[in-house]
Amino acid sequence: MFLGTHFPKLDDKGRLFLPAKFRDELAEGLVITRGQERSLSVWPEAEFVQLTEQLKQAPITNKGARDYLRMLFAGASNEVPDKQGRVTIPPMLRDYAGLDRDCVVIGAMNRVEIWNTENWNRYSAEQEQAFADLSEEVLPGIF
Repeated sequence: MFLGTHFPKLDDKGRLFLPAKFRDELAEGLVITRGQERSLSVWPEAEFVQLTEQLKQAPITNKGARDYLRMLFAGASNEVPDKQGRVTIPPMLRDYAGLDRDCVVIGAMNRVEIWNTENWNRYSAEQEQAFADLSEEVLPGIF
């Protein structure tokens, strides 16, 4: 499980130091994909394989499913962190998320998300009231 908010910096070669508490889970390999709201999703390889198995059930006759699968997989990249815990973020994904030097890395349960700092601050501020007002309709039977 990935938790917390971290503030690593992207180096000149497009590498990002993974937070130390995430490294063991991601050391064997990971998949970086486009995420929602112009973030990047970082999946442990095993989790991405499970997600892929679930997505295989999506009907390719459904245009929305086709569109989603194309965007997800066309933007995906297999990576292995180096011995220092750095992972290279491909240029296309850096451009998609608007990443420059300062980044925000958040734990998001079974994946990690990488955000442009300004985008994360804006998103977080916009969502604060909705989070505070969480009702049972959002997560039925859980809260």
